[in-house]
Amino acid sequence: MTPIIQIALDFVDLPRALVVAAEAVQGGADWLEAGTPLIKSEGLEAVRELKRRFPDHPIVADLKTMDAGRYEMEAAAKAGAAVAGVLGTASDSTIVECIEAGSNYGLRIIVDMIEVADPVRRAREAEKMGAHYIGIHTAIDRQMRGETPFEILRRVREAVSIPVAVAGGINSETAAEAARSGAGIIIIGGAVTKAADAVVAVRQIRQAADTGQAIGTTLYKRAAGEDIRDILAQVSTANISDALHRGGAVAGLRPVFTPVKMAGPAVTVRTYPGDWAKPVEAIDRAAPGDIIVIDAGGVGPAVWGELATESARERGLAGAVIFGAARDTPEIRRLEFPVFASLVMPAAGEPKGFGEIDVPVTIGGVKLNPGDWIAGDEDGIVVLPRARAAETANRAMDVLERENRLRREIQEGSTLSKAAHLLKWEKTR
Repeated sequence: MTPIIQIALDFVDLPRALVVAAEAVQGGADWLEAGTPLIKSEGLEAVRELKRRFPDHPIVADLKTMDAGRYEMEAAAKAGAAVAGVLGTASDSTIVECIEAGSNYGLRIIVDMIEVADPVRRAREAEKMGAHYIGIHTAIDRQMRGETPFEILRRVREAVSIPVAVAGGINSETAAEAARSGAGIIIIGGAVTKAADAVVAVRQIRQAADTGQAIGTTLYKRAAGEDIRDILAQVSTANISDALHRGGAVAGLRPVFTPVKMAGPAVTVRTYPGDWAKPVEAIDRAAPGDIIVIDAGGVGPAVWGELATESARERGLAGAVIFGAARDTPEIRRLEFPVFASLVMPAAGEPKGFGEIDVPVTIGGVKLNPGDWIAGDEDGIVVLPRARAAETANRAMDVLERENRLRREIQEGSTLSKAAHLLKWEKTR
């Protein structure tokens, strides 16, 4: 049997969820899920409205119940849910209460293994209690660190006889792997809810799951390690700043030419104003793909020019950032090597050799350590701390994906304030 395709409508606004639900049904979705954010925002009215609009499609209430199982399951069933979820971390008594309430109201119960320490053992216990489904779920915040659910899915699938659902960043490339790993239900969230065209997105995922053949996508993928270059090549510095809670931006640094795009780990240099010896020596220490970041105090004379650019370009470096002055901008533009500087002037300093390489520096008021990642485009520079670089890049991609959906809604006649439901979500004073 081919897997059930379930669409997790993880919105906070019911009108937007209903639009995507209609597109998902047109694309071939089997089940519709009122996601946890939607239920928290709109209550079980979201379940009622989904049931009213799509009476032929089972509605899943992702309650993530932790207590008061009987009451919550009864309410979900009366709202029209066919399936509702309880957390595997809940007590045995709560899970049993959910299952017993489900049996009274014709409601099927899925036990969600999100953050369960031993999902195989707990899945076996849930099956013995009478659960109808087991859910393997990689949390969104873990997805942002590059984690996937498939290894746990395979282990649990071998341990239980009831159907197993899987969720956690699945897209048209990984839906086939989910099916091969034994998922009876494939739960899709962002790859549909953030798609500009959810009809096409569901069709591609349906095809991949049914045929076992992955369908390539540039979006809805999360990276780790050096793979973050692929993510940073797609997102903007604005996306990255949003992912850093509107932080990370370095004020006062502008590209020498546009358009420009760069990303890479920093090789840091602290030098005296006008002393270009250490910046040039850093080029020899840097590896291909690195970015030279120079703290020259934000003043002139220039510590970077054409010959340094030529040398860095030949070494395969990704760019240079100068909190200070650069020169030879026509030649830098001709070489098409990304250079950002706080000043441009024709006068250069002298190579005296003062300063240090691979030490913490401060550029534009932002502290930066060796190995931190730098991204730059026409908007300027943003710093991604090394320890969270992959997570930040993935969150920036999430920002971009969400904007793609909003852009589609605006193009179809909405406005930004309406699409974002600004009046509803303005902070209460």
